[in-house]
Amino acid sequence: MKNYSSRWCIISPTLKLSLIAFCLLFFLVTCAEVPLTHRKSLQLLPRSQLLALSLQQYSKVLKDSKLSSDQEKAQMVKRVGGRIAVAAERFLKDSGLGWQIKDYQWEFNLIEDDKVVNAWCMPGGKVVVYTGILPITRDENGLAVVMGHEVAHAIANHGNERMSQALIASMGGIALSVALAKKPDKTRHLFMAAFGVGASVGFLLPYSRLHESEADRIGLMLMAKAGYDPREAIPFWQRMNEKAGPRPPEFLSTHPAPPSRIANIKSYISESMPYYQRARR
Repeated sequence: MKNYSSRWCIISPTLKLSLIAFCLLFFLVTCAEVPLTHRKSLQLLPRSQLLALSLQQYSKVLKDSKLSSDQEKAQMVKRVGGRIAVAAERFLKDSGLGWQIKDYQWEFNLIEDDKVVNAWCMPGGKVVVYTGILPITRDENGLAVVMGHEVAHAIANHGNERMSQALIASMGGIALSVALAKKPDKTRHLFMAAFGVGASVGFLLPYSRLHESEADRIGLMLMAKAGYDPREAIPFWQRMNEKAGPRPPEFLSTHPAPPSRIANIKSYISESMPYYQRARR
């Protein structure tokens, strides 16, 4: 009988630590799952560090920006956001992820900038909408499409996945804390780009088609659970595509919208309609 325990003893401490780290990493990666689609995803960043960095960067954005003085529009953003937040927490509970709700301290702000056609949601439920997207959303249903989609990216942990991929690609996979210590500016730029904060960084990281499809599908569920008609997603994306030109708005830069996207959204609507009909009773 082979003595595997003795062989383990002669392995160097450094190699042992590397093997243990690899096993832990493999365990964490294989356990990271996107709700609803059940896709396994690469999420290397600790939630605590991600939330701390999110709060820091969110506070900086608000400090460097001008909040809208239009109380009617600002209240609309908060009202729609609040309903989407309640739906998101219900969705997490229904998906067996209720333990994540404690990480969300929801905030919804409208930033005054008519040139920025964008919206985003950071980890922890920090949501910003720019006034430039309101002419395209038009009403609360259109706004619910946008906010449901952005919150969907957050609860699917797409930002963690994109940030993990970016750290591997550009920094060799070093830990977030090490990256912040060695290259703080670059790391913060990666973070902001990973969450689609196009107004605050000099480059953008487009979401993948896979991420967009997942956010579309989950976003429709969220807006339906919140009592908004998911069928309104179709005219919204049609209006957004009409807005596209040689230099598309930030929302399209980070959220590519090929013609096939609307066809995919149509296929998801039947899944979300029962939740909308239930919410309207």
